[in-house]
Amino acid sequence: MSADPAVAANEPATATATASASVQALRTTVPVPGAWAAWGIGVAVYVLAVVHRTSLGVAGLDAAARFGIGASALSTFSILQVLVYAGMQIPVGLLVDRLGPRRVLSTGLLLLTAGQLGFAFSTAFTPALVSRAVLGCGDAMTFVSVLRLGSRWFPPRRNPFIAQLTGLVGTLGNLVSTLLLSQVLHSAGWTPTFATTALLGLAVLALVLLFLRDTPESARRAPLFRSPVVAAPDGLTEAAPAVAAVRLPLREQIAAAWREPGTRLGLWVHFTTAFPASAFLLLWGMPFLMSGQGLSRAMAGSLLSLVIVSGIGFALLFGQLVSRRPGVRTPLVFTVVLGTGALWGVVLGWPGDHIPMGLLVLLTVVMGSNGPASLVGLDYARPVNPPERIGTASGIVNMGGFIAAVLALFGIGLVLDLLTPGGGDGYTPHAFRMAFCMLYLPMVLGLTQILRLRPQAARREAELRAERFEAERIGAERLRA
Repeated sequence: MSADPAVAANEPATATATASASVQALRTTVPVPGAWAAWGIGVAVYVLAVVHRTSLGVAGLDAAARFGIGASALSTFSILQVLVYAGMQIPVGLLVDRLGPRRVLSTGLLLLTAGQLGFAFSTAFTPALVSRAVLGCGDAMTFVSVLRLGSRWFPPRRNPFIAQLTGLVGTLGNLVSTLLLSQVLHSAGWTPTFATTALLGLAVLALVLLFLRDTPESARRAPLFRSPVVAAPDGLTEAAPAVAAVRLPLREQIAAAWREPGTRLGLWVHFTTAFPASAFLLLWGMPFLMSGQGLSRAMAGSLLSLVIVSGIGFALLFGQLVSRRPGVRTPLVFTVVLGTGALWGVVLGWPGDHIPMGLLVLLTVVMGSNGPASLVGLDYARPVNPPERIGTASGIVNMGGFIAAVLALFGIGLVLDLLTPGGGDGYTPHAFRMAFCMLYLPMVLGLTQILRLRPQAARREAELRAERFEAERIGAERLRA
């Protein structure tokens, strides 16, 4: 105890303020108990959705033969699926903000299962197309929901890393498609393969309904989690409080998220970075490698898998970089876009029909950076939107790459049909090279928009950072008083 009575009188208040500040500091760095379990259940749904989404990528030639269609009609499968996915992002973001991720993930699993079952038993083009649309709707409900879980269960400082980790684990779904599903399809046939993957959704749905909770507060009575109590110094404890958010009308919530330059910049970053790998993995990579380069199914599948394995490494790297140094976001995005564009230029301009295996390997490794770089777009939107609007803003950003993928898928299929009227059996290396030139159109458009929006977004983020700093300073002064 201090000998000065005035100082001694202030010691309890000072101790309380210090303890409160320590609790707050813990909350910004340490996830509450059960956070990894909640995220793990959510990401299991996302992995399954990626398996369903990319299953057509290893079955493109089989689908063309089963339904008797050419390149443009084959592109329609992926285009419709991706269009539905992109169009659902804002409604899904609003639903997640209002209903919570658990309900949205449950609905998404039901739609994924129905869509994949329909696709398994379809023997004509139209029912198969409808099934892919239903699947795309269910797929749209997964990623934003998992991001929302991460923002509620983990401290804000860890959100960039959690987003990258979500994308990284989601790539396991790609690996299942390229390594396992393609082989099962070849041996077991169309209907058993797709029907089996569809029924996996029911097992994951049971996991969500039994154990997943939206927030630490709602998990207190769930068997998998314990009450989220943060330890404080001197024996004090403080439960993580629920934040009562003011709900705006739907139109105002969308408009408020869109008005933020960081949200729009995030959309264009996602648009520009994600689509080359998406178009390659969703549909055209396997035909390009098999029909265009004469590789075996096993070798082509290995190269597609390399895109995914490479993406795991890039996700870990980008997640750590952006979490620790937000200033690297824009240089990182430009490096990925320009590097991908330059390497495609080398591939498309290579003399002769057959591209060296080393160059194909390098191309697939570099395209592994596309998905992780697209998630950087979320890190432009997150700091400028309040927690109750994160789902909506994330939905807006997440539309970008899928809109670009639609443009690329359609453009590649159109050029292939123009140059090879005979369909899948007549694809030539020259036709593929001309078709993949369509990748540069979305790339140029996206880079133009990033350059236009970047200064506005930087100013707005700096303003909000200054406001938060000032609010924290005033709060600290009041505690001391």
